[in-house]
Amino acid sequence: MNRADAEILWEAASVLAQDAVKVSRARNRAGASLPPLLFFTDPDRTPRPWETAARLPVGSGVVFRHFGGADARESALRLREATQGRGGLLLIGLDADLAEAVGADGVHLPEQALDQAAGLTLSRPNWIITGAAHSPDGLSIAGLDALIVSPVFPAGGASADRPALGLTTLTSWVEAAPCPVYALGGIDGGNAQSLIGSGACGIAGVSAIQSAFGPD
Repeated sequence: MNRADAEILWEAASVLAQDAVKVSRARNRAGASLPPLLFFTDPDRTPRPWETAARLPVGSGVVFRHFGGADARESALRLREATQGRGGLLLIGLDADLAEAVGADGVHLPEQALDQAAGLTLSRPNWIITGAAHSPDGLSIAGLDALIVSPVFPAGGASADRPALGLTTLTSWVEAAPCPVYALGGIDGGNAQSLIGSGACGIAGVSAIQSAFGPD
């Protein structure tokens, strides 16, 4: 655990959330507050993600992306236990059946599956539904509780080949989006505070959150 980065990330995320509340950009469709920090799991970059989830600040969220792994159910159950122990949110990536099975709080949709949002909103009105947006097309999707926009800064993983949006584009997308927006991609302790003032409702991350909050 990197305490310095952990404090910076959480402080910046909390300021974003507080600022977003002032302009009604930090609540879901039902009016409930969204978590300031979202930890996105990745089979390669975040091994044993439940250990990191158990160390996140109280009220954080986790998006579990299993990509068809054989241990998906076991990992999801571990994450459900860890998030409940911290008063946190658990979303399952693109797997409504698994979300139902483990009692998750909802699902996260990749950009290519955003067309599922309307159906999930109707069939699971109590779930939190979030979606990924890498282009302006994603900003037109209705029915989402939040969008995760990326990559804001140069990033690794699946976003390594995508150009960074930068703060100016992020801010314009936040203003155009029909729901709250999280910033994702290349965010770490060195640049997290630069997001303040962008209008984003919080910070999402993979490796940076794993490094800052995960076990030593």
